[in-house]
Amino acid sequence: MEKQTITIYDVAREANVSMATVSRVVNGNPNVKPTTRKKVLEVIDRLDYRPNAVARGLASKKTTTVGVIVPDVTNLFFASLARGIDDIATMYKYNIILANSDQNESKEIQVLNTLLAKQVDGIIYMGNKITDELRAEFSRSKTPVVLAGTVDPDQQVGSVNIDYIAATETIISKLIENNNKKIAFISTALANPINGQYRLKGYKNALLSAGIPFDESLVFETAATVAAGEELAQEMIEKDVKGAYVSDDELAIGLLNGMINAGVNVPEDFEIFTSNNSKITEMARPQLSSIMLPLYDIGAVAMRLLTKIMNKEEIDEKTITLPYKIAYRGTTTKED
Repeated sequence: MEKQTITIYDVAREANVSMATVSRVVNGNPNVKPTTRKKVLEVIDRLDYRPNAVARGLASKKTTTVGVIVPDVTNLFFASLARGIDDIATMYKYNIILANSDQNESKEIQVLNTLLAKQVDGIIYMGNKITDELRAEFSRSKTPVVLAGTVDPDQQVGSVNIDYIAATETIISKLIENNNKKIAFISTALANPINGQYRLKGYKNALLSAGIPFDESLVFETAATVAAGEELAQEMIEKDVKGAYVSDDELAIGLLNGMINAGVNVPEDFEIFTSNNSKITEMARPQLSSIMLPLYDIGAVAMRLLTKIMNKEEIDEKTITLPYKIAYRGTTTKED
């Protein structure tokens, strides 16, 4: 037998008060007599009344719900970001709707519109890049949007990141110091500004500072998978590459596995630096040296920024850059 839905009308009738009074109790309005509040709460408890968030949203223009668009929910990079978002959302009493876009630009538009149809109060976007179509949808909806681990080169949308240029330049310089003159830049989609503009610029800056000519043939674009990394190993050997910077941790694990399977000694004969310091960097053997991207903090700060925008609080800076560190582990020969 299907359970009957208890409505605000049922609570009002049982407590012998108006629906407006029940609404004030549910929403924590102080303008209710203590005896009346107690009576209404007892009826709510007895009937197991659960306020309809959508109906409340229609009345108040707020659903206290935030949509989070994730390119790949299985990637630990995005999972760590989402954890930071969720913790701060809970602190500020917001609910999260997590939507997976499968790194597909047309699906991102579909997912965004689905979230907007659910009357979410704000959006946190963790995609690879902001396309013109996506920017147009953001602008048209008027719903507050913050980027987490994603950049907007035009700085029109609030965002939280690290200084990707400086971080990449630091680790490439470190690989060069370790007597590696031939270093590969291995990246997921270069159309992603973080990869194609910022990280690649850091790579080029480090080469320029060391007097090493930039070689286009040492820039590799591939998928963010272990298998893709393994496939690249043979090419590293054929090109006599001595070190690699990798933009994704799963891709770096694949490269590490591929090199070891081919009989290459890591780090003695081939060094690897990865980018995100997700949990799997310490599960690898040897452990992966990495930029220590503060994943949890990026998610948490992005959610806090979004709450400020949604509540029209004063904002000092909507393009936020967080500090980073470097973890020197088993895939590089010298420590800092």
